[in-house]
Order: sequence, then C-alpha cells, then structure tokens
Amino acid sequence: MVRAVHGAITGVFMFILSAIGGLFSAITLGIIAAAVTVGAILWMYGRDLPDHEQLAQYTPPTISRIYSGEGRLMDEFARERRLFTPAEEIPDLVKQAFISAEDKNFYVHAGYDPRGILAAGVEAVRTRGETIRGASTITQQVMKNFLLSSDRSAERKVKEIILASRIEETLDKEGILELYLNEIFLGQNSYGVTAAAQTYFNKPLDELTLEEAAYLAVLPKAPSDYHPVRQTERAIGRRNFVLREMWENGYISREEMETAREKPLLTVQSGHFSSFRSALPDRDYFTDEIRRQLVRDFGEEAFFTQGFSVRATVDAEMQRVAAQALQGALESYDRQRGIWRGTGKKLEEAQLADGAWRDALSGVDVARDIELDNRWHPAVVLEIGDQAMTLGVEDVDGTVSVPREDIQWMRGSFFDNFERGDVVHVRQMTNDSDGSLIRWSLRQVPEVQGGFMAMDVNTGRVLAMQGGFSYQDSVFNRTTQAQRQPGSSFKPFVYAAALDSGYQPNTIVVDAPIEIDQGNGEIWRPKNASNRYYGPSPLRTGIERSRNLMTIRLAQDVGMGVVGSYAERFGVYDRMDQLLANSLGSQETTLHNMVAAYAMFANGGERVEPTLVDRIQDRYGRTVYAHDQRECRDCEQFASLTEGYGPRIVSNRERVMDAITAYQLTSMMTGVVDRGTASKTVNLPVPIAGKTGTTNDAKDVWFVGFSSQIAAGCYIGYDQPRSLGRGASGGGMCGPVFQEFMSKAIEKYGGGQFEVPPGGYFVKIDRYSGQRLPDSASGEHVVAEYFRDGDDTYAGLGGITIIDGGFAMAGDLPLFGRGEGDEYGGGSATQVQTSTGRQVVVPPRASFGSLSSGGLY
Repeated sequence: MVRAVHGAITGVFMFILSAIGGLFSAITLGIIAAAVTVGAILWMYGRDLPDHEQLAQYTPPTISRIYSGEGRLMDEFARERRLFTPAEEIPDLVKQAFISAEDKNFYVHAGYDPRGILAAGVEAVRTRGETIRGASTITQQVMKNFLLSSDRSAERKVKEIILASRIEETLDKEGILELYLNEIFLGQNSYGVTAAAQTYFNKPLDELTLEEAAYLAVLPKAPSDYHPVRQTERAIGRRNFVLREMWENGYISREEMETAREKPLLTVQSGHFSSFRSALPDRDYFTDEIRRQLVRDFGEEAFFTQGFSVRATVDAEMQRVAAQALQGALESYDRQRGIWRGTGKKLEEAQLADGAWRDALSGVDVARDIELDNRWHPAVVLEIGDQAMTLGVEDVDGTVSVPREDIQWMRGSFFDNFERGDVVHVRQMTNDSDGSLIRWSLRQVPEVQGGFMAMDVNTGRVLAMQGGFSYQDSVFNRTTQAQRQPGSSFKPFVYAAALDSGYQPNTIVVDAPIEIDQGNGEIWRPKNASNRYYGPSPLRTGIERSRNLMTIRLAQDVGMGVVGSYAERFGVYDRMDQLLANSLGSQETTLHNMVAAYAMFANGGERVEPTLVDRIQDRYGRTVYAHDQRECRDCEQFASLTEGYGPRIVSNRERVMDAITAYQLTSMMTGVVDRGTASKTVNLPVPIAGKTGTTNDAKDVWFVGFSSQIAAGCYIGYDQPRSLGRGASGGGMCGPVFQEFMSKAIEKYGGGQFEVPPGGYFVKIDRYSGQRLPDSASGEHVVAEYFRDGDDTYAGLGGITIIDGGFAMAGDLPLFGRGEGDEYGGGSATQVQTSTGRQVVVPPRASFGSLSSGGLY
C-alpha cells in the first residue's frame, strides 16, 4: 500500500516536473521565437530607413522678414509661418505644458513608451476599434513629421519606433524637444510654438501665461477641433486637462492649476488681442518688389524657407510722400474726366436687410490700403435721394450721408450713377486746422495709372517706389514691370552721345521740316510738339524746349549706333534698335531703368546700380549680401585717426560717361527746369536738372529729374495705352508729382550746386545764337557754358558748327530762333548789357540763304 502511494506521488511529481519543463521550454522557445520575430521585423523594416543623423543638422523652414533701415518690421514671407527658437530660449513653462499633454515620460523613456503602446492596444481591443488613441512619444512624432509619412499603418509605426530609438542615441532630449517645438503644426498657418504664440496671443514666448501655454499644448492633436472661437468649450476643457496633467507631473502647484482653470480663453481670434499683422504696414509695391527680386536671385525655395533678414533701403517717410504725390495726381486727372465707375462690386438685396450688410461688406474684395488725404473706407449704398445718399461704412458705427454737392465733379445725378447695394469707397473730408469733419466724400480708384521712384544718386539706394495707385487694387508694379515709351525723356542720351563725340553745348542744329522715306511707300514727317519750326538753334535750346526735329538731325549726324551704345551702357535698354524714331524715345523701357540712368548724370558719370536692399542676413546672422561694396581703408585703426579726420572710403565704380560731358548735360538739363518744358511746375530751392517726356497722342507722360543727392522719376498712362487727352504733358502731369516729393526730400536730404569737374573752363554764351559773349555779360539770354580745356568756343559767327543731319532744307529758314513764343520769321539785332553797362550787340536773325552752304556740315 505504502509502496503504491509512493509510486503515485512520484508519478505526480514527475508529471509536474515534466509539465514545468515543457512550459519552460515553451516559454523559452516563445521568447526565442518572439525575439527572432522582433529581430526579423527590425531587420526587415530597419534596412532602408531614412538617415536619422541628418536631423542633427536640420534647419526647419522659417519666415523671411523685411525690415526698414530703422529696424521696423515691414513684411514677411513664408510657406509655413515659423519662427525658429533654440531650445535654451524656449521657456520651461512651454516645454512642461507640451510634455504633459503629449508625453509625460519624455525625459525617462528611450524614444518609445511600451506602457503607452500597450494601453493604447488594450483600449482599441476593448472598444472594438471605435477608440484608437495615439501612443506616440514626442520622439516618435519628430520621426513621423520629419522622416516618415502620416499614414496610420503598423509598418509606419514600427519604422517610427526604430527611428525613435536611434535618434535618442544621436540627439539629447533638449535637441529632440527643439525639433518638435519648432516643427509642430498648431493651426492658423502657424508652425512651431513661437509663431503660434504670436498668432493666438500676439506675444513672445516668455510673456505667455500658464493658461496660454496650456492652450498651445492642446493644439498638436487637431488644431481645428480646438479653435478658440468655434470650439471654445471643447478647447477650454482640453486646456484644463493639460493644466491638471502639469499639476500631477509636479510642474505647477494646485493653486496655480485652480487659478488658471478659471481663466477665460482670450485670443487674437476672439478679438481680445490685436493681431500681430495689425502692427505691420499694408504690403506695398516696395516689399513685393524685394520679394520678386530675391526670388529671382536666390530662388523661390530659399527665399520662402531660409529665414532671411532683409534690411530694405526704403525711407518710410519719403515712401508715404511718394505714394501721396502720385495718387493725388492720378485722382486729380480722373476727377477732371467726370466719369463715375465705382468698384464694380455690389451686394445683393438680401445682404442689405437688418444690418447684414456689415458682414457682407467685410467679405468684398476691394482695396483697403489707400490713405490719400484720409483713409479710404469700403462702403455700401443703402438709400438714394435727390439731394443726398445714405451709406453704410466699414468700421464706422451707424450710417453716413453724402450730399449732392460732393458729386458736382461727375456727370449725372445720384440716380444716374448709383444703385442700392453698390460698393464704393468713401473718405472723410476734414478741416486742416482742427481735423473736424466737413462731410463724407465718394472716391474711386482711377483708371489711369502710373509709377514713381526715387534713389540716392551716389549709393543707388532706392528711397521710395510706388508702382500704381493701390497695391491691393493692382499688384502690377508699373515702376519695374511696365514697358513704356519714354518719349522725350530719352533725348538726353542722344545729346550725351553728341557731347562725348565732340559737339559743344553751343553747336547749332537745324530745326526744320524732315521727310524720311520708310521704304514701304510711306513718308515719316516728324514734327515738334508746337507744330512749328524754329531754324538753326544751339544744342541747349534743343533740349530745353524739347525740339524733336533737332534731336532727329543730331541723332542722324552722330549715328544711331553710337546713340544706341550709350542707351545700353546706361542700362536704359538691353539692346536698342537702330531706328531713327528711337531717338525720340519710341522704344519701350521701364521707369526703374530711366531713373537709374539719370542718377549717373547726377553723380558725374559713374555707374550706380539701384538697389532696394542694403543687406541680407541668414537665420544665423551671417551676411549673405551687402550692396555697399566700397572699401574702408582706415576702418581698422579708426579709433587712432587724427582728430577731425575720417576714414578713407574708396569706390571702384565704373565710369560710363566723361565727367565734363555729364556736367555739360546736367547744366543743359537745368535749363529744362529753369525756363524750359518743366519750368511751370518744378520750382525748388536747390538746382534741379531733368527732362519731360510726352509720347505721340500723349499716351505716356514722364518727368525724370535730379538734385545733387536724389534722382526721381514719374510716368503716367493707361495700362492699355491710349491718349490722355489734349493738353496732357509730362511737365503738366508728372512735374507736380516730382515737385511734391522733392520738396520734402530736399528738406530731409539737402541739395546743392552740381559739382564742377576739373579740366575745363566757363564761357559766357548767348543761349539763342550760340555766340561767345564777354565774361562781364549778363542778361536773360546769357548762360555760362563749360568747355573742355583746349576746345574751340566758336567765337565768330562763321566758325559756328551747324548740323543739318544730311536732310534737305529750305533756303529761307530763319537763324537764331528766340524761343517758343517768338514769331517765326525775321528779326532784329539783340542787345545784351554787360556788368559794366556796356552794350553788346548779338547779330540779327539771318536767313539760311544768307549763309554760305559750304560752311555747313
């Protein structure tokens, strides 16, 4: 019996041992199998993974920003609105909020959280797949955002875990957190915590409150699900959950948590903070042109992602003056035509009921960047009467009334021009003395357009650029992009070519009819603007009075090949066609090119490249572009220089024109302003040189001019060229724009006499006949011309060079015309009084037939 019991016990014991052994073997084999399986999975999915080590050198796409010379932010450009912030500059409060919301074990796990993965799996099984929560650590999210796709699959999750474990060996926790907090999308086109803090609260990171940091930490899951306005309650609930997590993790006290949980959610979107954009000026032609040029020079990808800091050349004060001057001229011309066009936009009747027009009007796409005299507001017509019209104005409480007297400038009545629902512009008319309201006034964006640009003649820095009436109405930049005929504003390049070819300011050129066979049976008969002919006249008179026929003869004599080479050398054209009509500015160019070329006249004939940018720095502060290439010879020992001495600044600019030629031409162009085609509209306290331009049928009108410091130019015309009407001229329309701008520019930048280059001497000349006068001569006809040392000043009448260009001439043309106002025909001798009181007689106007043709060439 005992033996049987013992045997049974032994059998049970052996069975147990066998079972345990089998179980152990099974577990061991299972572990081995699992390890092999895991190893196989890791080997299979880990073979062709992206290089995680590149993240150590990763530079996320960031915003490129444009600053004024004073350091004021003007504009920013980016595909993803991101402001990169190093980990050490991100406040601990922000880090703790995101760690509590996304990965509370971040500082202790090895890149992935097994407990989190297990918990997520159990939750998915328990709910039969209805609830699938994320189990990704911050490290895994970095891998997904940077190196992997966002698809939900087991394969992507395995790769994510593999890469997360690897990156933990490459970067420390702060480095991983830096990547995460700068890369994560947080809604409203904001990437990274710095941009999000600005977008939602208009604050830098270090000014965020506890509840604000907790709200930002809510957003990585699904920003649209926690919108601060549309999903306020849900957003506050999730924010409070993050606050509780921060308390449980020991980052904040219970009291801090309770206080923060009671706070409302105040954001930019809810209207409790002003938007950071509200502090920026409206985007304008200047900053958009910088964008266009830098995209061309650096590439679109680099400009929108590399976080450039761009220091612009713009003078904000002068930019406002330029915009006002050009806008004022365009509006003045538009109102003279008396035609109302409005905006072309209209609200439906259903949108006008019960004040609904306010929301509807805010969504209408019309210009909101116009500040001519006062800011222009979008408005909608609500009621029309015979004597007044009632309007609803954006951003203005109640309604306003526009009286009948306000539309006296336009043809027709209120009923003829307006309908209920029309969207219009209005502005306040105010008293200059105290700013009190006179009345509301209707305004419209002119159909006519134009451009304006001003630059420093020595450095090339563009101080102001206005490419049209309103950037928001039309982004097309008419200063740099519009190809227009410069008309007579091109003539100085013909005269420059002549002066550099040996002609003198008192060389006589014939002003007489010309006929040119164009080879197709058509005859070209160019005319002066006055439709009159003035006989042989000095070069100075030709440019002062903008004589077309003199210019054509001069170009023919010098040669259009020479003229074209000058235009190309000055950058007016890349290639100028050698057609005689181009001497009158018939080939198209840009205002930008013309102003830059005139600046070279002003600085004595040295090349100057216009620039809108002083300096560009990359995200690390390294200079990648600087416009000023001058060399400072003594800057290293600046502190040791003798008192009263400054460092030597050496320029290696290319000379494009002889300095004496530049001064002679500048002197002749001052006559355009003093007594020529711009004399009625340009009158400034310092010497000004310039040239008007009016094309055929006045389709384009120009004025380009300069002081000793600033070159500026204006053109006005329709985008689809057509006549501006009878009486339109460069002096009459663009002259006032130049005058208004330069009046302020001279106050700020000064101006003085144009520098006289060495190597020449002054001679008194009769500006009508070209004859030399005594040094003591004075009077309205006397001008001091500058000649090169050794040049003949043509002291006698018989020695004066007369240019006919090879064209046939009548035999009875009068000589020595006395100006536009003189009668055509004979004349008498002119007396000029010298400083001693002695009378000098200038010979009378001889006819062409009285001169020996053998002396003419």
